[in-house]
Amino acid sequence: MPRKLVGVAGERSRAAALSIASNSALIVLKLIAGAVTGSVAILTEAIHSAIDLLASVIAFFSVRQAEAPADDSHRYGHEKFENAAAGVEGMLILVGSGIIVYTAVNHLVDGVVIDNVGFGIAVIAFATVVNLIVSTYLSRRSRELDSPALEGDAAHLRTDAYTSLGVLVGLALVHWTGETWIDPVVALVIAVAIVVTGWKITSRSWRVLVDEALPEAEVTHILHAVTEFGPRGVAGHHKLRTRRAGARRYVDMHVQFRAGTTLEQAHAIAHDLQDRIAAELRGADVLIHLEPEDRAMPGAESAEIDGGRGADGDEHRGVAEVLGEQEQPRREQARGDRGDPGDL
Repeated sequence: MPRKLVGVAGERSRAAALSIASNSALIVLKLIAGAVTGSVAILTEAIHSAIDLLASVIAFFSVRQAEAPADDSHRYGHEKFENAAAGVEGMLILVGSGIIVYTAVNHLVDGVVIDNVGFGIAVIAFATVVNLIVSTYLSRRSRELDSPALEGDAAHLRTDAYTSLGVLVGLALVHWTGETWIDPVVALVIAVAIVVTGWKITSRSWRVLVDEALPEAEVTHILHAVTEFGPRGVAGHHKLRTRRAGARRYVDMHVQFRAGTTLEQAHAIAHDLQDRIAAELRGADVLIHLEPEDRAMPGAESAEIDGGRGADGDEHRGVAEVLGEQEQPRREQARGDRGDPGDL
């Protein structure tokens, strides 16, 4: 009994298109400023923006693909395109940091001559303001639309803005002190900041791609929802599994119903429980398998009813233990197939 994700098609791709436009304009400005001033820090900023542009293009096409409905070849939809894109964006950040380090070390060894520092400061200050505005907008939209690709794109631009601030400080110090070695040193500091951001984005995308369980807070919402349905005939649950793909969450579990509950009643209650969980988890896709009360196996989770005890009298298990079970091989599979009836 799956539930569809609630969303507005096209909003993610429109947000990604804004990033493409801003990055394109900033690359041109930074290349001009780097050529005029000879600043390696400004040139590394141009390289960073070029990588940001590539990441924005990837984000644009990934969110467009993720917005496509499920088809015969992708029955679960295309949401993981966003997570794959976020992983690519993170790796692009790491590649960009390597280029910056190589360029900065060469200029630190060979020396560099910087001219027209005032013009470079003006360009970088403008780029900083633009990136802060666009990254703030993308970050807000990524939270509203729950988009990993937009989150990665926003992180790109936010890092670009922070590194631009570092370049501003470096250029100002060069202007005041006349020491040009400060410029490549600032570029090296920028590279370190970029590596940290790239690693965070990449690791988050990997965790989703390998079906990491939902965060503990979200699993808590699921357990509370099951508990609330105790008075309606829900005796307990087990085999709870959760994962995420792009903006969509997936939840599936077996729910036991009290003796005497008809199939029609259990079916209606399960639909209401699905709606309750979906409302808590931004339109999650919830699949519930119906079972009689006596199908609960030893060690299975039970609903927190009857004074905090499940159908078998055991204390309700904690959320951390449930989360741990999601990441372990199913004990039920080790004992063999019990011949469960098909999902309803």
